[in-house]
Order: sequence, then structure tokens, then C-alpha cells
Amino acid sequence: MKKLLFVFLLALPGLVGFGAQAPLVVKSPDGKIVLTVNVGKEISWQVNHGDTKVIVPSAISLTVSDKEVWGKDAKVSKVTTTHVNSSFETPFYKKSKVVDCYNQLLLQCAGNYSLEFRVYDDGVAYRFASNRKGELTVKSEEANFNFAGDYKAFVPYINDMREGERYSYSFESFYDEIKLSEMKKDSLAIVPLLVDLGNGKKAVILEGGVEDYPGLFLIVNPEMHTGLKGELAPYPLEGKQSGINFIPTKRADYLAKTTGKRTFPWRAVVISSNDAELLNNDMSQKLAAPNRITDISWIKPGKAAWDWWNGTNLYHVDFVSGMNTPTFKYFIDFASANKLEYVVVDAGWSRGSLMEVNPNIDIKELVEYGRGKNVGIILWSGWMSTDKEKDVVFPHYAALGVKGFKVDFFDHDDQKAVQSTWAIAASAAANKLLLDLHGLKPEGIQRTYPNVVNFEGVKGLENFKWSPMVDGKIKDDAPRYDVTAPYTRMMAGPMDYTPGAMQNATRTTFRAINNRPMSQGTRVHQMAMYTIFEAPLQMLADSPTAYEKEQECTDFIAKVPTVFDETVALDGEVGEYVILARRKGDVWYVGAMTDWTKRDKTIDFSFLGEGTYEADIFADGVNAAKEATDYTKTITRLTSKDKKTVTLYPGGGWTARIYPVK
Repeated sequence: MKKLLFVFLLALPGLVGFGAQAPLVVKSPDGKIVLTVNVGKEISWQVNHGDTKVIVPSAISLTVSDKEVWGKDAKVSKVTTTHVNSSFETPFYKKSKVVDCYNQLLLQCAGNYSLEFRVYDDGVAYRFASNRKGELTVKSEEANFNFAGDYKAFVPYINDMREGERYSYSFESFYDEIKLSEMKKDSLAIVPLLVDLGNGKKAVILEGGVEDYPGLFLIVNPEMHTGLKGELAPYPLEGKQSGINFIPTKRADYLAKTTGKRTFPWRAVVISSNDAELLNNDMSQKLAAPNRITDISWIKPGKAAWDWWNGTNLYHVDFVSGMNTPTFKYFIDFASANKLEYVVVDAGWSRGSLMEVNPNIDIKELVEYGRGKNVGIILWSGWMSTDKEKDVVFPHYAALGVKGFKVDFFDHDDQKAVQSTWAIAASAAANKLLLDLHGLKPEGIQRTYPNVVNFEGVKGLENFKWSPMVDGKIKDDAPRYDVTAPYTRMMAGPMDYTPGAMQNATRTTFRAINNRPMSQGTRVHQMAMYTIFEAPLQMLADSPTAYEKEQECTDFIAKVPTVFDETVALDGEVGEYVILARRKGDVWYVGAMTDWTKRDKTIDFSFLGEGTYEADIFADGVNAAKEATDYTKTITRLTSKDKKTVTLYPGGGWTARIYPVK
């Protein structure tokens, strides 16, 4: 790690006291972003990007008792500004190294707390820190994000609370594209949330470094209808089991009881001059706590054959397919033949306790069979069982040779859930187990515990097994969501969208059929997801027999890595289309997707290095607007001087694997 550190102490005795003070101003390293912090009866922050007002004065505070509010009538004892220029390695990410360059403002305040601001070239973040002894109770937090205008926003509302409990949710949301003033006054939204500032500029609200503390929701600011206000789930004192879910039934009058010496989560706004910049943003990595696993050599990213989406539908076999050993041996054979690293055995392999195995499935036999074919086994589990049994279950299955767990139905991120997530991650790491966390959105733990190789918290392919039709039309628009999530949800971290449908449909031919599922949009739209969607553990969602019928497409998918050395955002517009390139070693992978609009887009290949490359290209066929499975494959030569115009049909895509000619 390279680190350059410059510290400047500002002697500002006028900051000590209760009266209004001169604003504190800090610029980004490139000078384009300006943070202004005002200290008086309250502490507020505001952010400009060039001539654009991004955040207008917005109060921030932390209430730690009925009589003590950090940020109100603050007594600032010391102001420090620091320039940091460092970098860190990221072996399980979309690039091999992240540059971490920012200017920092630190306010040390009477009461043993401080407030830290970082100003990057691509955004601003702040967090509180405490230097108290003993335990600290956080009663509430005030986090405001006020905007200068009534801008259009992409709002991911909570809309399926578990038994109506306000904060119990899967963190899977489509986007309401509405003005800030039109937001529902009584509804929570999750982060990331994107605001269109006009003139091509966007602001995305994020959180980072969430540990031993609840996650952030947003509501419209009741006092300023063009602003957003943070809301956090109070601590759950009591709860009940409802099926596989835990439902809080009584919550405390506080957010968290925690150690007195700590930092609190970051509140951040990422700012872009154009949409494509959002496709290659590293803010979530930069705000996360560093890796805590000493030896990461055992962490192996890769792709997995997976049974749940396709309903274990195998055909032309001599056994009844389902949750049984012969079915998963077939999955292992398929994974091995296509050099996939894993098979995920989803819900149904256990009975209640994770130590009680379905008698139709022999986990030990599957592990041994997979070991002989270089295929690892990952097992599904519910959060409640995992939380309760992890100290027995993880060592047991690790000793058996299982490679990881897909933990499902967290469905809340209050302090108790976050504490549990970190404990599960640490226990899994101690037993050298990978984790794929479902019913949860990324909040930074993926850098701290890199054995956490994926999250759900996304409206993935599964949702279109049951997506309703309204008046003969599709209610949920998958292609538009597919070209929105890379600019929003994916900024928080990897997402287990589970792509790869081989049964593809147009707007008029799509039907939601649970046991014979299909995707909206074209075959190549699905194939491009393997390059575009970040997922160190990536699924092949369809049936092995479906892929075997489409071996040409399967061969391409199987070759796309799940982590990369470099990412280049080529072009895009949120909710419209996305084009990006990623490099692993000396091989480049390019993906492009559109919504239901047919587009001709020009791809500039200047990102290629010297020399001549060969490209395996999959494109929508000329009949893809009528028959979504239609595609073409071509092989061509390319150099860095080339530009190529490609046609993306409605719901379509384009993808290529580009490798040096040797």
C-alpha cells in the first residue's frame, strides 16, 4: 500500500463556543467539489460541484442521551485538514487496485467526539467518531440530504414488509422515477438512491463502513420536500419466527448500544458529471474497513451451477430430477465439463436444523464426487438457523469439504442483524467458508471479510418467475431495471442477480411461469450480464440441460471471469443503456445492454493495448425483436484504433471476448 499524508493544523480559536462561526471550506483534490461546513447552533454541510449546488445546508447530529446531542451547540476544540493519497489491493473486485485520494476535515469537539469529512474527486462523505470509555447508547441520528431543486430521483421504496413490520424487508426494489416532492411521505426507501441534478450530473446517496450499527433508510424530508432524511431501525428487543423469517415484535427507544470508542458509518454522496462515471465508482470500497483475514489464499471466486431458478428441471435423464443425489451429480458433471468452480445446493437439502439432512441427498457423497471433478459444493441456509447453529454447522461442513454457504432471509439490518452478519462472516472465515448473503444489501463488509463474495438485495432474475401481468402487459420492466441497477444498486457492492436464462422472451411473448421460467429481453442481453454485473460468485441460473442445448452460448459464459484487473466505463445513461469493458490479464470482456428501445451505439476500442486482437462477438440477431433467442456469433480482428457500431435490439445486448493474437 502506498500512502502520502500531509497534515495542516488550523488555529481557529473562534470555533470554540456556541455562536455562529465562519464556514469551513474544503475542496476535492481536483478542485471541482467544494464542501462547506457551518458550525453554530447546529452543524450543517453543503456541497457544490462546479456551478451546481448538490447539497444545500443540511443539519447532521447524533443523539447519545436525552440531554446530549452531538452536533448541536458544538464546542469545536481543534480543526485539522489532511491530504491523503493512498491505494489498496482489491483481489476480489472489478479492478486489482483502488486509489484512495481525498482531502479530509476533522472537527474535534468537547464531549469526546469528532466529526470527519472526506472530499474526493467523485464525492463527499462524513462520519461521527467517539472516544468515550465504556458503553455508549445511540438514541437517534439526524442525517439530511437537502437538494436545491425538485429533481427527478430513482427511488427504491420498501414495498413488501414482512408481516407489516416497518424495517423488515428483503432490500429488493424496483425504482419509482419521480420528483423528490412526489415521494410518498410515509414510505421508506433504501440506498443507494440516485438524484438527477440536470446537465448530465447525478448524485447518489450511499452509506459505508456499517458495523455494530443499523443500516440507513431514507424518507422525504417533511420540512423540505426537495430533501431526504435518514431513518434507522431501532434495536429489536423481541421477535418471533414466521416461517423462515424473523419478525421483530418490539423495538427499543434507541438505535444501538455499542462501545464508546469507535467510528460510526459513513454518509456519502457520490457526484458524477456523466452517467458512465457511476459504472466505475469505488466509493463503497474506499469507505469500508480494511481486510481482517490474514490468509486469503483459500478464497476462490468463480461461477456456479444452481438449481433453484430452474426448479431442478433436467430432461433426457434416467432418474426423476429433484432434491436428490443423482440430480446434483448431474449438476456437478455439467459444472466440471464447463470448468465451473461450484454447484450451489439450494433450499431443501436440510430439514429444520442444518445438521439434519434430507435423506434423499448425501452431502458427503456429493462433496467427494465434486472433489474428484474440481467442483466445490455450496449449501443454502436460512439466516435464523445459521445465526443459531454457526458454531457447530460451519466446522462440521467445512471438515466435510463444503466450500461455502448461501445464507438467506436476513430481511433486516438493524443493529442485531448487522452484529449477526459480522459474526457469521468471521465464523465462516475462521472455517475457510465462502458466503453469499441474501435478503441483505452490501454495506462494506465485503472488503473487511472478502470471503463474503456476493449479496442479493436486487430484483434479480427470480422475480420474473412470478412477475404479474396487468391488462395483458408486463407490470415489472426487467430490461429497464437491468440498465438502472449498474448505476445505483451495484455502486454498493456485488449483486447476486443470477443471470443466464436460455429461454428468452420479447415484451409480447413473455409469461411468468414459475416452473418453466424465462427472461425478458434477448439471449445476448442475458449473456452481457456476465461482464456487466459485479459478482465474485456468479450463478448460471438455468438448467444444465438447457445450457447443453445451447453449448455455443454456454462456452462463452463459462469463460467470463468473475473478478477483474481493470474496468473501463465506455458509455451509458441510467435507465437507458450501459456499455463497459473489463480486463482480466491480457483478455478484455465487453458488455452492452439496452432497455426496450432499439439503439445503434458506437464502441471505441481505444482501451485495447498495442497489437492485434481477435474478438468472439455475440450480437442480437436481426429477428431478435420477434424471437428473443435469436443471436449471431462472429469472430473478427480488432485493434485499439477501431470503432464499431453495434445494434442493440429491444431488450437486447452485445458482448465480446477479446484476446491478443499470438
